[in-house]
Amino acid sequence: MDPLNKKPVDQQVEQYREIIEESKLGNRKAQYRLYQLYARAMFNVCFRMMRNREEAEDMLQESFTEAFDKLTSFRYESTFGAWIRQIVVNRCINEIKRKKTELSFFDDLGPFDTETEEPEVDESGLTVDKVKKAMEHLPDGSRMIFSLYLLEGYDHTEIAQILNITESTSKSQYMRARLRVKEVLNTMIHEN
Repeated sequence: MDPLNKKPVDQQVEQYREIIEESKLGNRKAQYRLYQLYARAMFNVCFRMMRNREEAEDMLQESFTEAFDKLTSFRYESTFGAWIRQIVVNRCINEIKRKKTELSFFDDLGPFDTETEEPEVDESGLTVDKVKKAMEHLPDGSRMIFSLYLLEGYDHTEIAQILNITESTSKSQYMRARLRVKEVLNTMIHEN
């Protein structure tokens, strides 16, 4: 099921088929409608990965341009949302690699001890904004792994290939990031 739409995949595909087909023919109004349907969600993906509003806007624009250029290759094998999210994530990763950003991670202290007791978070005061703010406390590399795994649905094998790290590094960095996010959330909740 497309996370952007609560209808079953078959219904989603049919719902937007006409808009997609018109967009494939170059109909600007249909393309703008498709953009309106997915821009906000895709901007959020860009912003989580780039951590900068201007860069996120650039990635969004470039991703939609690429999507419209490749739209004739869209064969309804997935939802349009899943298809364009793949383009967005790949565009952001390529930009990060292009900039040769040195991704910083939590210090590698060896395999993460899964026996470590994680702090409980009082979820009553939890909001999406608080989680996003907590994620800002993560080193860039760890934040990217956390975002790709938890929010974008990649597995550790895929993340390892994307970031050119080992699968065990991806797993340990994710666990450390998760622990750190919980600590920050607890601090934020208790401050309010």
